[in-house]
Amino acid sequence: MSETEQQPRTSVTPRPEPIRFFGTTWVDHDGGYNWRRAGLAVGSLVATAAGAFVLRFGFQGLSDANIGYFVTLLAIVGFAVCSALAFQRTWRGFSERRVAEDPDAARSAQGLMVIGFLGSLLAYFFRCFSEAPGEGLHRAEYEAALERQARRSAPKAKRKRR
Repeated sequence: MSETEQQPRTSVTPRPEPIRFFGTTWVDHDGGYNWRRAGLAVGSLVATAAGAFVLRFGFQGLSDANIGYFVTLLAIVGFAVCSALAFQRTWRGFSERRVAEDPDAARSAQGLMVIGFLGSLLAYFFRCFSEAPGEGLHRAEYEAALERQARRSAPKAKRKRR
């Protein structure tokens, strides 16, 4: 079979990876994308406020138990540090893929994320001001896949020779 007789390859266009709460509306910013971003921002801020309200009851319980100023301060600092670390981990996850982690490290990070849930919720809130959380990472990967697919499906005559 000569080159002209070869059957053309069926090229499958890469599909964008859906983002939680947004599906694939992030690709063309359609389907209520802006409303979803606004809703996620408001929802994460409301959830943060509700979580802080619940934590306040927990800290009130510590002070009612008369366990001492030091232990109460230690609990507050612990929640603040865990929230800061959870914020950083969540924020970094929006722009880079996590490499496969050691299972023990992943388990300890889960505990950190649960304790520091306020930081994670705040990261979602602030990220919604610029894009859907994770959109930049997904867009870069999707555009790279489209570019690779275009190079593979381009006719040989049009390809640049080095």
